[in-house]
Amino acid sequence: MTFESFLLNHEATLRLSVFVGIFALIALWELLSPRRSLHYSKPRRWFANVSLVVVNTLVVRLLFPVAAMGIAVTAANNHWGILNQTALPTWLAILLAIVAMDLIIYGQHRLFHKVPWLWRVHRVHHADVDYDVTLGSRFHPVEIILSMLIKLAAVVLLGAPPAAVVLFEVLLNGLAMFNHGNISMPLGIDRALRLFVVTPDMHRVHHSVEVDELNSNFGFQIPLWDRLFGTYKAQAKAGHLDMVIGLPNQQHPKESYSLAKMLWFPFKRD
Repeated sequence: MTFESFLLNHEATLRLSVFVGIFALIALWELLSPRRSLHYSKPRRWFANVSLVVVNTLVVRLLFPVAAMGIAVTAANNHWGILNQTALPTWLAILLAIVAMDLIIYGQHRLFHKVPWLWRVHRVHHADVDYDVTLGSRFHPVEIILSMLIKLAAVVLLGAPPAAVVLFEVLLNGLAMFNHGNISMPLGIDRALRLFVVTPDMHRVHHSVEVDELNSNFGFQIPLWDRLFGTYKAQAKAGHLDMVIGLPNQQHPKESYSLAKMLWFPFKRD
């Protein structure tokens, strides 16, 4: 069995195993060596954020019975997309597809900050006044639906190999939990690591209430895009221990951790 066929045959098991494994690892790391003190009840936050994940999972299963990998298989069978028109080695096609999809996610993230009605949806992610592993999956269902549509369009346009789609989703979910982790690591390791992957200290700046910091460090996986397009900010002005997380006009925990209010948040009057 080839590596590609292994990915395709064990997609669901692989994605669940990686999710549970990384979640448990980061949660334990947060417990043993936290970067910051939390300001609000951890059980209440976790219950609210995980509840939103459950809602999103049900929405995706209901609206998208054929996931991104299924679309990738259909595209491959019908020779749709750029990479399906080339004779590249499989490993190179997979690598190019992962890099291209990550660039698209970076662009999508910037778009959700730039367009007012998209920002209203995306700010549910930023309304959390604390920062830990559960924040990596805290998104409004409307954003999940829009992201899924963009992802499916990207898969068809690129002709992304099915194995690339599986790997990309595994990496994206795993690294989102990592770089939203409230974990402490030596500054030297962080400086070296952020040359290759988005670290918690790098992405935490993006969750600052300061507008210039909020509109920086959009990457989830590859840090190159922020440096290349001028959106990289190395550190928060107030420092990681004193910076304020969340939205400047939304620092009320009762608003941030009620499932009903999170779902209604994009539609509320400012």
